[in-house]
Amino acid sequence: MADNSVTLVGNITRDPELRFTTGGRGVASFGLAVNRRYQVNGEWQDQTSYFNIVAWGQLGENAASSLTKGMRVVVSGRLEQREYQNREGEKRNTIEINADEIGPSLRWATASVERNPRGEGGQGGNSGGGNNRGNSGGNTGGGGDGGYFPSDEEPF
Repeated sequence: MADNSVTLVGNITRDPELRFTTGGRGVASFGLAVNRRYQVNGEWQDQTSYFNIVAWGQLGENAASSLTKGMRVVVSGRLEQREYQNREGEKRNTIEINADEIGPSLRWATASVERNPRGEGGQGGNSGGGNNRGNSGGNTGGGGDGGYFPSDEEPF
């Protein structure tokens, strides 16, 4: 069985932008810079990779209300490729990380956790933790139906 999972640790490059689908489902997106430092002939080299992160449902709403540019976070999710049309009508492809979990990195910082009251933690009563895949409506990004977008909703 094929597995498509990725875990990234990096710094947020722009504040999460929260939007809502026509059906009222939240989706947040933000950028993540992942730095790699290595030595070549005794000299330190830096390489930075940039990723777009997408978080659906309660995860996206929590990310938008909790995270800001510059924060160091850990993102676990799936690589997703999608096609879209730009303003000129040209078809484009992009690869994004569809987040399953997002949390602060505690290597050089501290965090305090505030749980959502039961019933506000996403549809189906799942208030974070665990995996939302397969919940009817509690899908945080493609879940049980294997699709990128919920079958009845456009992303924006």
